[in-house]
Amino acid sequence: MRKFIYWLMGEKAGRVVVGSWNWLWGVPVESGGKVAVAVAEDSLQSMQEAVQKLAQAVAAQEGAYKTAKGKYEAKIKEFKTFEQQALLAQKNGNEEAARMAMTKAIQTEQILPTLEDMVKQAEVAVNASKEKLNRERLKLEAYKAEMQNLKDMSEVNEALATIVKVNNEFDIGSAKSDFEKAKGAVERRNLQAKALAELSENPAEKMQADIEKIALDDEVARRLQMLQDSSAKKLPE
Repeated sequence: MRKFIYWLMGEKAGRVVVGSWNWLWGVPVESGGKVAVAVAEDSLQSMQEAVQKLAQAVAAQEGAYKTAKGKYEAKIKEFKTFEQQALLAQKNGNEEAARMAMTKAIQTEQILPTLEDMVKQAEVAVNASKEKLNRERLKLEAYKAEMQNLKDMSEVNEALATIVKVNNEFDIGSAKSDFEKAKGAVERRNLQAKALAELSENPAEKMQADIEKIALDDEVARRLQMLQDSSAKKLPE
């Protein structure tokens, strides 16, 4: 799906669409979670593909340069061959053949500077492409190392998130708070019940009951004393 989107919309726009898709699912790249790692992996894969294409282009460029250089060197040999043919024909007294060979040598010599400039330009372009390829390869290796670091960091983040989740799930702080609230509520209810009981009592009835209790206590004490005195009188002398 990612490759299809990149092919359809281009790599840069496609990556924006993929990131937006992830955002719609509630997992934006900025969250720094697994989605961010996945997007980084996709980007790294795109970089690898780009470097591979660049390497292929440089190889083709270098092949074309070698062909052009070979043509130039062949023209130099051709020029020297015509000169030798002209010299040999002149030695043999064949002026017409000598003039023909020299004419070809001159024509070849005239094109050599142009070919030389073209070959030099091709060499400069190839060297620049090679340098760019080396830089991109170094960058790619650096990104690969960072990718591994990102994966390790993401795993650590997941571990820390698990630890925090466990701590929150097994935190008795909230339970202690609820217990204290419940305890306070029970104590307040007890105080309210006592207050209501005190308010429900009739002061006059309470006083009468207290008086009757005192009178009963006095009567009990008097009777006990009488019983004791009566027992003492009946004892033999």
